[in-house]
Amino acid sequence: MKSITIHNLEDALDLLIRKQAQEKGLSLNRTIKYLLQKALGIKQEKKTSNIDDYKDLFGVWDEQDYQSFEKKISDFEKIDQSDRQ
Repeated sequence: MKSITIHNLEDALDLLIRKQAQEKGLSLNRTIKYLLQKALGIKQEKKTSNIDDYKDLFGVWDEQDYQSFEKKISDFEKIDQSDRQ
């Protein structure tokens, strides 16, 4: 792997790179490599969640939907001792 040095980096750019590194929890080196890859179209940004891709197909339950469902299936959690023979 090659190493490069960047001279005369503007203070504002340095600050933005450091801020991004801190937000992502990465080293400066990894952050700069990530930004270069992204800018050059080499690396796609990883999605942390794909739930939005499927909401229109499956929907999402709110707390009321969840409670209603739990109430309707509560009988399935009971064990009839006469079945244990």
